[in-house]
Amino acid sequence: MRLTTLLDTSGSGPWPTSSTATTDDRAFDQLVEGLIPCRNEDPELWFAEQTARVEQAKALCRECPIMAGCLAGALEREEPWGVWGGQVFIGGVVVPTKRGRGRPRKHPAA
Repeated sequence: MRLTTLLDTSGSGPWPTSSTATTDDRAFDQLVEGLIPCRNEDPELWFAEQTARVEQAKALCRECPIMAGCLAGALEREEPWGVWGGQVFIGGVVVPTKRGRGRPRKHPAA
């Protein structure tokens, strides 16, 4: 099983159980489940609006053993938003930091 598809396999968490997962996939998923923060923490954390919660999700990702695979998969899928592989995605691309709602533009409109 590729690491980039690990989050799409069966097991606990916010992801649906895959009907195509083999017994080996399920065993591997159970083995690493305790090591992957997004499987143990509140799933809403990775899709939070508040900057502090987004930074908390990014910090948890830095401890994850499959962070690089998660980021590669998110880039490949062009994830529309959320924290994936320790990076913030908005509109399918990585952004350096997520700005809070209602903040003024970084550069004045032309």
